[in-house]
Amino acid sequence: MIIDTLKEKLAADPFRRFIVRSSSGEGYRVSTPDLVVLMKSSFFIAQPNSDRATTIPYLHLAAVEELGEASKPRRRTR
Repeated sequence: MIIDTLKEKLAADPFRRFIVRSSSGEGYRVSTPDLVVLMKSSFFIAQPNSDRATTIPYLHLAAVEELGEASKPRRRTR
């Protein structure tokens, strides 16, 4: 099931970026697991460095596509 795939991808170490496709064909890039929330009946993703976010009901999740690149660990600045 696609929800199980999302859980696996979000928990992977190292995290590998991926795209979530909705049933409408829209693609949403997941660059970091910190901006994603798996809710009871939907998938929430915030866009980095903006006030924009998208909520997709699980019924409308069509695919998860690998980008094949591992994200670099971010250094925290003080």
